[in-house]
Order: sequence, then structure tokens, then C-alpha cells
Amino acid sequence: MVDKPCGLSSHNEPGKDIVSFVSMMMEKDRALSEATNYSKEYTISPIHRLDMETSGIILLGFDKAVQRWFSRQFEERTIKKNYVALIHGNLDLSIGEEELWDMPLSPEAGGRKNPAGAGRKVDCRTRIRLMDHSPHYSLIECEPLTGRKHQIRRHAKLSGHPVLGDSRYGSQRAAHYMKTHCAFDRLGLHALSLCLVLPGEQESWIFSSKYPSEFQRIMDEDKQI
Repeated sequence: MVDKPCGLSSHNEPGKDIVSFVSMMMEKDRALSEATNYSKEYTISPIHRLDMETSGIILLGFDKAVQRWFSRQFEERTIKKNYVALIHGNLDLSIGEEELWDMPLSPEAGGRKNPAGAGRKVDCRTRIRLMDHSPHYSLIECEPLTGRKHQIRRHAKLSGHPVLGDSRYGSQRAAHYMKTHCAFDRLGLHALSLCLVLPGEQESWIFSSKYPSEFQRIMDEDKQI
């Protein structure tokens, strides 16, 4: 498990992606490589993906058998993924209350003008829970119950509450405002936790990442307006 910063791709950019950085760390830190059973004979690879713009927890495989173990859980959708998102506007919810975003999406999205995408659509569901709100923004926890490209970002846009800093599905003007007036130059989406079963075990473990401090900063500053 590693905590990927926003702006860094998961893989396919040798020397610039999270896999490259972790590989370099393992080669430099002998104690760390021994503790994780790292071997140069096996190439580190991500078992799942995070968009470049999304920060947060990501699972990397150091061993083929372990990678197959976790890949099977992802394929069977037994791994629970939770995200935290900072979105525009206020939801008609009380803090702690949940809602289901149930909106069909096509395999490929069409951007802000057609986030649902063109062509055949399939059922897509995202469970959300309101964590906090301010006059202009809401902080929500999101659990994608299905897996579709940019699902949370697309559902947020379709709900009328695009993710902050999302120039693809939201407003480029709003993203520019957040960057120049609020020093918020990123996508307001963070992979918060993974709930999964470790090799050789039966009970589930939860691995968490603290949500970015700049999310709370934006909320706190907006409450003071």
C-alpha cells in the first residue's frame, strides 16, 4: 500500500510514475525491501488504478502470487473502496446521512457536455455520505458500488455537484478560480481506504489514508465567509 499524490500517474510513465518511485525506494532502502519481500526479479505493478489527478491509497504487487490473490478480489468486487470528494454546492442531506447516486454510464465519457457518455449505458451506482458542508461546498465520502471510468466524477457532475478542480467534467472557469483565489490547484478527489483480505487470511482488513488537509482548509475558509 502506498499513498499516491495527485499529479502522479499510476504506471506507464517510466521514471515518472508511482511504480518507478517505489522501485527506486526499494533499491535504496535495504531494510524496507527486506520487510516487503521485494525482489528485483519481479516488476512492481499496480493491482488497481487511480487517475493521475486523484490522490490516495493504491495497492501495488511485488509478487505474482500476491498480485493474483488481490486481482481476483478486485474482479469479484469483494474489495471495498472508499473515496472522499470535495464537491460544489450543498446536498439535501444532514451530516452523516447517505444517498445513492444511481445513474447509468457508458464505457467512455463525453466530458462536461455529456458525462454519461454516448452509446449503450450500463447501471452504475455510487453510495455517498455527507461528512461536512459549508456555504458553497460539501465534503462527501463515496463508495463506488460498480466500476466505470471516472464514475465518481461523472456521477458528481450529473448530480449537479461537480468535484472541485475538475476541469474535465466541471467548469474550467471554476477550476481556475479555485487555483488563483483559493490556492487549490488539484482535483478534489482522494482514495481514502481499501477493505480487503490479506493472503492466507479470512478476515478483512481496512487500510486508510488521511484525507488531504487542503480539503478541510477549503471547508474552514468557506465557513468564515
